[in-house]
Formats: sequence, C-alpha cells, structure tokens
Amino acid sequence: MSGMRRRTAAIAVAALATTGLVTTAAPAVSGPHQDRGGKHQDRGPHDGGKRGDRAVLTEYAEDTWASFEAMAHPDTGLPADNIDGDLDPGSRSGYTSPTNIGAYLWSTVVARDLGIIKRGEAKQRMAQTLASVAELERHEDSGMFYNWYDEATGEKLYVWPDDGNQVYPFLSSVDNGWLATALVLVKNAEPRLAAQAEAIRSTMDFGFYYDPPVGQIRGGFWDEPPADPAAVLDNYRDRGPDVWYTGHHYGTLNTEPRIASYLGIAWGQIPPEHYFHMFRTFPDTCDWSWPEQKPVGEWEQHLGVDVFQGAYRYRDMQIVPTWGGSMFEALMVDLFIPESDWGPRSWGVNHPLTVRAHIEHGMDEAGYGYWGFSPSSDPAGGYREYGVDPIGMEPNGYSSDQERTVVESGWDDPECFREASEPEGYGDGVVTPHASFLALPYDKGAALTNLANIRDDFDAYGPGGFYDAVAVGSGTVAERYLSLDQGMIMAALGNELKNDRVKSYVVRGDVKRVIRPLLGIEEFNAGS
Repeated sequence: MSGMRRRTAAIAVAALATTGLVTTAAPAVSGPHQDRGGKHQDRGPHDGGKRGDRAVLTEYAEDTWASFEAMAHPDTGLPADNIDGDLDPGSRSGYTSPTNIGAYLWSTVVARDLGIIKRGEAKQRMAQTLASVAELERHEDSGMFYNWYDEATGEKLYVWPDDGNQVYPFLSSVDNGWLATALVLVKNAEPRLAAQAEAIRSTMDFGFYYDPPVGQIRGGFWDEPPADPAAVLDNYRDRGPDVWYTGHHYGTLNTEPRIASYLGIAWGQIPPEHYFHMFRTFPDTCDWSWPEQKPVGEWEQHLGVDVFQGAYRYRDMQIVPTWGGSMFEALMVDLFIPESDWGPRSWGVNHPLTVRAHIEHGMDEAGYGYWGFSPSSDPAGGYREYGVDPIGMEPNGYSSDQERTVVESGWDDPECFREASEPEGYGDGVVTPHASFLALPYDKGAALTNLANIRDDFDAYGPGGFYDAVAVGSGTVAERYLSLDQGMIMAALGNELKNDRVKSYVVRGDVKRVIRPLLGIEEFNAGS
C-alpha cells in the first residue's frame, strides 16, 4: 500500500491532532548533478545576489505555474493531485481533492497578478474550475466536498485509479477549509466571478464538524459506512441523517486545520471560544505524559476557557509546537491569515522561532547543510511526513531523515519519569523546497540561500520549478510535483512579490472583523 493509501486508511484512528494532507504516489528519483539537458543548470547559491532577489523569485513563480498548467485537466479545469517531473499530461494522478482545487484557484490568481498569464486567461481558467466544482457531488446537509474526485470527469471516487483499491468517500474538515479559503480569495480577487464563487462557498457549514462537548472540530466524517469500525456514529444536532465522524479531533492549535477553525468562527458557524479549546501543548501532568517532552507553562483563562499556555524547549528557544514539527503545519495558514500581525504576542513570536528551529536543526544539530522539513514526497517512493522532531508533539515524531531518527526529551517528574534519549547522529536528511518558501517572511536571506544551494547542488529543478523533495545525503530527488506543495509556493511568492496581496484577498469582511481581535487576546509562552 502506498504512503497515500496508508494515510487515507488511517485517518479515523489518527491521534488527537494528526494532520490531514493530500498525498502523492511514488515519485521518480535521480541523483545529484545529473544533466537533463534543460535550461536551468549550474546556478549557484550566489545567483540571487547577481540577478536580484525579485528576478529569481519571479522565475520560480513562472516555472512553478507551469506545473499547474500541466496538472489542470483541459476538460474540467480540475488539477491532478500530482504529476511526473517531466510534466507529461499522461502522468496526471487521476484524482484530485478540495485542497488541490483550492491550490489551483489561488495559484491562478497569483499567476495573473504577477503577469505570468493575462487577466482574460485567468478568468477563463477560474470560471471553468468553478463551474466544475459547482457540479461536484457533495454532502447535502453540510455543503462539504468529498476528499477524492476524478479530475478528468469530476466523478466521486469509489476506486483508486492506480491500483483498484476501494475508496470510502470521506469529507475532511481541513481539506474543505482550503477550498473555502480559495473561494473567498477568488470572490475578492475577481469580481466578475464573485457570485459564482460565493454561491459555492455559502453552502459550506463548518459547524457540522464542531463537537460542542469537546470544543474542537472533528477530522471529518463519512456519510456511508466507513472501512474502520473505530469510527464514531453520531447524529450531530439533528442536522441531517446519521454520519460517521472520525474518532479524533483536531486538538492541537498550531497545525494547518486551524484554517477551518478561523473560517467557521468568522462566519458564526463555530463559537470563538473554540480557539482556546485547542491545545498549545498538552498539560504538564502525568495524565498527558505520553508525548516526548514535558512542556513548560502556566494556566490562564481566555473567553471563559482554561488554557494551558505550554511551550516546548528546543536549544535556547521556547516554542509552541506543531503536531509533527513540520513547517507547513505552522506556516501554511499564515499565507492567508496575517497571524503575526494580528497576534503579535503569540504567532508574531512563534512563527519566526519555527523558522529558526528548522534552520538550526538542518545546519547545526543534524549537520545536513540544508533545511526545511515538511510532509512531502518520499525520495525513496511514496509520501511521508518530515519535521523537526523536538518541536513536535507527535509521540513517534516526524523525523527529518530517512532513518526516522527521533529525540526523546523525557519527563523528569518522579511520578511519571521517562528517560531522555539523544540520537548518536542523523542519517539521510530530506528537505522540501516548499518549506523554504514558507519561511520567506521570517528569514528571506536564509530561505533564498537555501533554495539556491538545493538547486545548485542537486538535480532538484525541472520544468515545473523545484521538484518536491531531496534526500541530501544520498542526493536522491523525488522528481514529482504536488498541487498542494506547488500551491504553497505560489501563495508564498504572491505575498512576497505583491506585498501580501494573497492575504489581502482573504481577510476582508468577517474574517478580519472577527479573527483579528481574537488573535490579539493571547500571549504565547514563547521566546528565546
């Protein structure tokens, strides 16, 4: 079973705050310095200084957009989940998701704003995609979309196109969050399509995922009996026929599902107290001693909710961790919501520390010579989560290398003592370029240098921009493009080159009115 299939099958029994990613099939691989005969050869780490940062970033955007041109199916305007590194249309994955569709829509706006494509072409592309989305089968009572469709026909999938395995149609809260984000963005970026985008967005009710007794949102639900018997049957507030909710909630604050939380709160579908029901870290008691590190912090109360203001220690920093220690968990939401500006004492402190932790881990602690760890294609085949283990809550850790080297910081409480452990060394580290693009607002110089070094030292750049991941020890490259990861790159470039324009499209109206004061309430227990 591929990494993608394993992830889909495991979603119902995932831990309390697991992520909810789109995934990819096994990538092709190559070694370092292999000559492809292409136009992008022998550009070193100082290339940005010679040509100017803006020229380099614009080139990255132009080439990244080419991958979306190849992934978008001409009959539907729906993008494939992934495509081979040579952009052969015949290698489209055969399936797409709400996140993939959202990534294509906002990337089309960025391509237009950067002058890569003309306004007429951008409108035509988005109109076609919106028309297809409007026809996709969805859950009637919630207005939510299923996780997998055929990008060529728009049909809901019951069978995986590559291996014939059964698909149990699932409706993910986080994936629908990214599609809703894109619909808001299109509405505000292209007035001629505003009604079309809003007609779809207005039917989406994130309150359907909210679990009032817990104060958190579910990972998602099935509206047909799922494969996993551990799924929870729950007729939620009589809002429709019985559905099978996941057994887990998205309980950790610093993970990408908070985009669904923000939208649901902004639109009055979820109460604002929900924001404070999510964990900064788990409490520092023995009942919660199963993560790898004992947090530091104190209890406070916000909007009547008791909040443990916990943080993890890493080197000389205190950081509110993500679930797995990955870059995209922390910073993908920040592409669309100006968290650092709206929460200067919380996200404004934590986001730069996350970037610094990734840099110090890759360059100093592990000694890879490169940094930026996030779920991506596995250069050995399939898909895997990567991260900086010490700044993640996940008990088994998102490792930064192929060998799955993890750190156990331990608990020094005598009632629940667990010994710390340090690795003797790290193995074949895997970096993904999208992590460096996410870091641009917080250390632009380091991000540009890291990207230039990856491009110069490995055969890591193709006709659609940076390939998805590189194992820097072996030089093995995952020669594949993913809509999700390419979409993060395009959004990051749209913000960097157009003064946060991507964010400005999303945060008008209720999002700004409701979410901005909410983020201003709190001070994280973070710093250095």
